[in-house]
Amino acid sequence: MESAPGPAGSPSAASTSLASLAELSDRLEGTKSRLHLLRLVGDFLRELPAADRPVAARLLVGQPFPEGDPRRLDVSGATLWRAVCEVAAPAAPEALWSQVSDFGQAVDRLLAEAGRGPGAPGLGLQEVARTFEAMAAQHGRGARRERERLLARMLARASPSEGKFLAKCVLGDMRHGVNQGMLLEAIARAAGVAPEAIRRAAMVLGDVGEVAHLAFEKGANAFTAVAPRLFHPLQPMLAQMAHTLEEAWNAAPGRLALEFKLDGARVQVHLERDEVRLFSRRLHDVTESLPDIVADVRGSLKTRRALLEGEVVAVDAWGRIRPFQDLLRRYRRMHRVESAQRQVPLRLFLFDLLIEGDELFVDRPYAERWQRLESVHGGIPLVPRCVPQVLAEAEAFWQEALAAGHEGLMLKRLDGRYTPGIRGSGWLKLKRAGGLDLVIVAADYGYGRRHGWLSNYHLAARDEETGEFRPVGKTFRGLTDDEFRRMTARLLAIRRREEGGTVWVDPRVVVEVQYSDIQKSPLYPDGMALRFARIAQIRDDKAPEEADTIQHMRRLFERQAAAPLRP
Repeated sequence: MESAPGPAGSPSAASTSLASLAELSDRLEGTKSRLHLLRLVGDFLRELPAADRPVAARLLVGQPFPEGDPRRLDVSGATLWRAVCEVAAPAAPEALWSQVSDFGQAVDRLLAEAGRGPGAPGLGLQEVARTFEAMAAQHGRGARRERERLLARMLARASPSEGKFLAKCVLGDMRHGVNQGMLLEAIARAAGVAPEAIRRAAMVLGDVGEVAHLAFEKGANAFTAVAPRLFHPLQPMLAQMAHTLEEAWNAAPGRLALEFKLDGARVQVHLERDEVRLFSRRLHDVTESLPDIVADVRGSLKTRRALLEGEVVAVDAWGRIRPFQDLLRRYRRMHRVESAQRQVPLRLFLFDLLIEGDELFVDRPYAERWQRLESVHGGIPLVPRCVPQVLAEAEAFWQEALAAGHEGLMLKRLDGRYTPGIRGSGWLKLKRAGGLDLVIVAADYGYGRRHGWLSNYHLAARDEETGEFRPVGKTFRGLTDDEFRRMTARLLAIRRREEGGTVWVDPRVVVEVQYSDIQKSPLYPDGMALRFARIAQIRDDKAPEEADTIQHMRRLFERQAAAPLRP
């Protein structure tokens, strides 16, 4: 027998349709009050059947799978567009882009114009989840076409609102005002659990779906024992940007440790007896690509059970650190790993310890974590580090880092706890002047020698409030011809639409950009643009969510404007 329905607009406890989640998303888009958003989400999740709640929580923030899950949909905007055009068969699909602002609206409009209504039987959340699993399982020849077929099959049974929601979820671009932080706050309010406990559980477990299940089914008691687990990647702690060394020092004089910011790829090292697994900062398992690092961990550490963090760098025959682009030739490589080992040797430098033996160190001060790390690292080097007593010592270490060609410094409070997934004040990063991590959102075809290549890149910073990517400039400088060719193929594989000579793409590619200064510009929505921008590196180790923010860029602009003119 079906249970009584919940509040108006909520789904029945017997089953959950995709339509109900799409309706919620539409209501969220039209809601400006933060409290009302939290109440709508919390009430909706509370009334769901237990089996559907984890799926709904993930899909609400555009996550088909838990963050630590290695599966990926690998669906580009172009694949999605082909699937919806196969279903709706529009006469002139490209003309639609002048009337809409995003993919979700485009899909909604196409399905509505085609007279599409919900199919029978309607799509349920469990069916959507199973379809996403089938899409992620496709590999090799024909995989793209099979993913497109599976997606088209769902869209053929979707109403315009459901299609809009599916498109946003597939592309991870929800735009309804609820990000992961707000989702967790809504769960905490509706389930009566302390927000701090909810946030910590999400950071440790890496799955908002599991957090929602625990909160509503087991309550506050379920979170007292939540702790990092070996072989389950933990969201890495993030650093805020420091503008000057003097400013950072004055905030905590004598209470900072300084570490070289190496030009490598961050990894989590999980060890239990002889089993070793390595995870990237994006929580991907990269163990098979790094057998030399695995061997070092097994043979060098003075412990048999640990969770550590470090930086993997490429080195030359004399042990000197090679550029990050050399590292990318090895990192996440799955074929011909042995020959690549000989061509690009790697070295691991450790910088933190979170579990050792049966002890958990996440909540202990950084100084204590480092002390234990010093006792167990064995033959694996630690990142170069100093604990200055006066600013002059810190400045000398900063100059040493720059002279050695490193990215800059990490500044860590000695009393700071490890906060997974949070960009807290306990860690600061100080980089060489004139550098930002930005996302490519579009590219123009070049001319002359660059004819046929996507070689003029539209760069965007992330808005930390909305999650959108805000354009701040263009550049065609920095890449080699070979890199232009590879980038062209890469961007065409994730294109969303094409207008004239410009290809708009999914915001997936992060690049490190050097520039001379930030100038006023009426051409960009935030009134700022980079001057003389050039791409220094392609940062495949970073997720778009880790890109520098428009808020940080504005602070740089304001500081720049307030600085005295150079003679």
